[in-house]
Amino acid sequence: MMVVLTAAESAAAAGAHGDGAATAMRIVIEAARLMGAPRLIPIKSAHIDGALYHGDSGVLFAEKLVAGGAAVSVPASLNVGSLDLTGCARVRLEGATRDMARRLMRAYEAMGCAPTWTCAPYQAGRRPAFGTDVAWGESNAVAFCNSVLGARTNRYGDFLDIACAIAGRAPDYGLHRPENRRATFVADVSGLSAALRDSDIAFPVLGALFGRLAGSAVGVIDGLQGCCSEDRLKAFGAAAASSGGVGLFHVAGETPEAPTLAAALGGAPPAHVVPVTPAMLAEALASLSTATGDAVDAVAIGSPHLSLGEIDALDRLLGERKAVRPIYACAGRHVLGAIEADGRRAALERRGVTLVIDTCVVVTPILPAAGGALMTNSGKFAHYAPGNTGYAVHYGSLADCVESAVAGRLVRIDPLWR
Repeated sequence: MMVVLTAAESAAAAGAHGDGAATAMRIVIEAARLMGAPRLIPIKSAHIDGALYHGDSGVLFAEKLVAGGAAVSVPASLNVGSLDLTGCARVRLEGATRDMARRLMRAYEAMGCAPTWTCAPYQAGRRPAFGTDVAWGESNAVAFCNSVLGARTNRYGDFLDIACAIAGRAPDYGLHRPENRRATFVADVSGLSAALRDSDIAFPVLGALFGRLAGSAVGVIDGLQGCCSEDRLKAFGAAAASSGGVGLFHVAGETPEAPTLAAALGGAPPAHVVPVTPAMLAEALASLSTATGDAVDAVAIGSPHLSLGEIDALDRLLGERKAVRPIYACAGRHVLGAIEADGRRAALERRGVTLVIDTCVVVTPILPAAGGALMTNSGKFAHYAPGNTGYAVHYGSLADCVESAVAGRLVRIDPLWR
């Protein structure tokens, strides 16, 4: 399909605004052609996932854009990088690799991207309005942006994300189009106990199950009315986007495009309804734990990055006790600033918490290299940690994680496990 361009888009692609802007516009146009999009659409913001170091080619690409005078034309936030530039946590990258990771992060800042360095920009003041078109990368951020905020984005990958931010345009296809945002199936969780549905521990597990059911389809969950907080939906979406290709989910009666089940389905009957049973949830729960025995070598929380409310919960559960196993708490600079202002950073660090800012333990080497067993309350960490870090995983609630860190071994206190 031929992409119909405006005069301004054609001029930008031809170099009217410099080599960097031309490169970006041509990338967006080519992506539109490949996806069968008839045109480009203006966007209001971008969230950039491409500043995480995966090799020198990404650095050279970003620096070529900078050398060509490229700058973002819409507000653009940055996802996690490979380094903790605040110095809270030590990253075990050395030499040329560390230098290249820093060069990459600085190149994106040079193009005008805000140094947010968080996978949860929506909790750092970056919240596009309902119905607006944006170009966001990072799977959990995409799921939250589409589902909880009701803005419209596809899952934009490295290089295309920054190209859209520079061009101020995105291909008109996929989840930008209203007809593709309707749910086609229903996951009915009303058969689960009320206590389970209204628990923090269940949402990552439900998300992991939903992702496997959905693949890349749009579905709606029925039966969670009155159980959803923003942090719970964050955890659900992150797990669903990790176990499947979920870019948008609806929760009947909770998310903005699903005031009712019928509205989420666009008035059409669902292709199928999946009654979620306790056995299905138990199977999904078991899949999140790959470690055996009761050894716990470290605890990692904060994927997506912790909110201030989640830091409050960690502080409360830990109390005045000191963890004998390190607790790696991944968060954004917006949270770090708040806990430095009230004095809690130092108090948490004294009690065995290592704050990880600008990055996370699954995307860059921070955990001790020896490996072992990692405990987490994050469905996303549970999915990626074995392959990315070499650590086996115990999945549990935040309370389980804290008690295990204090005891130095696996402790399960959450009654929902039984």
